Amino acid sequence: MALTGLQIFKLMPKTNCKDCGHPTCLAFSMALASAKIALDACPHVSAEAKESLGSASAPPVTKVTFGVGDKARETGDETVLFRHDKQFFHPTCLAVTIDDNDPNFNARLETINDLMFERVGEKVSIDAIALIDKSGEKDSFVEHAKIIADKGKFAPIYISNNAEALAEAAAATKAAKPLLYGATADNWEAVAKAAKEADCPLVVTAANINDLGALTEKVGAVTKNLIIGATAAGISQRLADLTQIRRQAIRKKVRPLGYPSIISVVGTEPRVQVAEASIYIAKYGSIVVTDVADKASLLPLCALRQNLFSNPQVPAQVEPGVFAVGEADANSPVYCTTNFSLTYYTVEGEVSSSKIPSWIIATPTDGTSVLTAWAAGKFTADKIAEFIAEIKLEDKVNHKVVVIPGHVAVLKAPLEEKSGWKVLIASNEASGIPAFAKEHFAK
Repeated sequence: MALTGLQIFKLMPKTNCKDCGHPTCLAFSMALASAKIALDACPHVSAEAKESLGSASAPPVTKVTFGVGDKARETGDETVLFRHDKQFFHPTCLAVTIDDNDPNFNARLETINDLMFERVGEKVSIDAIALIDKSGEKDSFVEHAKIIADKGKFAPIYISNNAEALAEAAAATKAAKPLLYGATADNWEAVAKAAKEADCPLVVTAANINDLGALTEKVGAVTKNLIIGATAAGISQRLADLTQIRRQAIRKKVRPLGYPSIISVVGTEPRVQVAEASIYIAKYGSIVVTDVADKASLLPLCALRQNLFSNPQVPAQVEPGVFAVGEADANSPVYCTTNFSLTYYTVEGEVSSSKIPSWIIATPTDGTSVLTAWAAGKFTADKIAEFIAEIKLEDKVNHKVVVIPGHVAVLKAPLEEKSGWKVLIASNEASGIPAFAKEHFAK
């Protein structure tokens, strides 16, 4: 049973040192009781207190790691239902399947290995390769597992109904720390034993939440390094199961359901799979498995995940400054925008598409977009003029012309007056920059 804040407080050092980020030990105890902070945030708590607190200090959703080195991925360790309450810490892992009897196995593996992208200045990618036992032949499955572990660029997941095949694949590639899928009511003893011996995390599956909770209690006696997967038919029921699993773990502290979750999409067409996967990303899928290996389809999922798992209390922003796009020189045009990451990188992409080397000023606006910053008084003629002087823009170019977004055309006159620079008005949307650049700056 979870301890109350006062019960936890009795075990605290009671120094009120504030090293944990809370004003008092009582405030820290209350935060710990509501799972808003981890026990290790207090550097002075005694070993005896840690042992006594036990499950009270553990996150309601256990953290599980699979893969090693650069391929390692962490799941779980979440403490809230809604990202605005705190934030989500471990983004949904995207796994792409590959069959062990695929005649084009090597080509598909190469395609999967290339599923990496760059968005708003951040490198994103899928996270795992899910090897499916389609051949039904143990030796084939194990040999292909070795290939995935050796040549795959992402963490391995092995999916098979054959406990012996999973055990041998795990033993042969345990250095890669694969995720084994999965333990059922029929085979859990053999699979759990194999997972423990190879020190690999294990997926426990059942048709409904009640059966799932009962099974995790049994498997948990062998290994607690678990991920759970509800396999109910139908997208709506799967969504309901994912939601209930998270709610029961966080709100009710139901320990048999306090594990990360894995879910496979059931659609067949790529567009349907992407739409379905987006639902699971938004609603508590710790690992989402899909057959889609097309960059154009997976990039939207990576973008959705990137947005959902950013800190909602800290806007994504780039460092304010002036940046070159292409081989910008003293004759290159200058565009002015805000330092909101999405705005900046959208502008950068369109400026790059214009094929005209340019400079971009990322004005400090606390990571807010153009209209939001203007409405808040953070993107004004005074502030832009001050920043132009601060970065000594006149030393980089031999002209005094700056381009501002069309949405803030009202800044033209006051900015010219404050800065002494001529101001050009670009299009309202960044997509109009290539045409604007061709009209005004093409030689």
